[in-house]
Amino acid sequence: MAATLPPSRIEPALKRVRVVRNGETIVDTTNALLVWEHAYYPRYYFPADAVAVKCHDTTGIGDIDGHVALNWGEMDGWFEEDEEVFVHARNPYVRVDALRSSRTVRVEIDGEVVAESSSPVVLFETGLPARYYLPALDVRRDLLTPTDLQSSCPYKGTARYWSIGAHENIVWSYPTPLPESQPVQGLFCFFNEKVDIFIDGELEAKPISPFS
Repeated sequence: MAATLPPSRIEPALKRVRVVRNGETIVDTTNALLVWEHAYYPRYYFPADAVAVKCHDTTGIGDIDGHVALNWGEMDGWFEEDEEVFVHARNPYVRVDALRSSRTVRVEIDGEVVAESSSPVVLFETGLPARYYLPALDVRRDLLTPTDLQSSCPYKGTARYWSIGAHENIVWSYPTPLPESQPVQGLFCFFNEKVDIFIDGELEAKPISPFS
């Protein structure tokens, strides 16, 4: 099935990319393309002759100058060089910096202080608001109710969530983050779009983001 919208950007991937399906490496190439089919992240397209023929009629979904795309979720594993990649191809124009800070961060929900710390880790991710990750000892964990929600990110890993009262899935943490986000391991973060966050005593404006 041909792509329904023209890509906004196409460029060489530069990295060696491998794809595993049913225990077999079906792609191993240094000639992949990164294709932006929407604004958020790219997708891998491979030269048709670099993909095992048996996969074409079941997972090939696009054709760009003799290249084919594979459905991410139907594969067992994706690798950039020798590092496994999760969720989707990484955007080379997205950067994640997790920086330790001595600023005081206070989080309030409905006027109640639910967390306060002077040793946060501030995570800066391209295109998203700064996120303040706080040590567990500085969070009112007695107010947290675990939920079944999980989300995955190719830059940070898999997060689990908690609710506070009627505010569902408002807190999250990465128990085992990916290497570039190791400083946030086990720390708790609140959606700044949905709570009041004070930085060194000053109330921050609530950011506008896809999570607002």
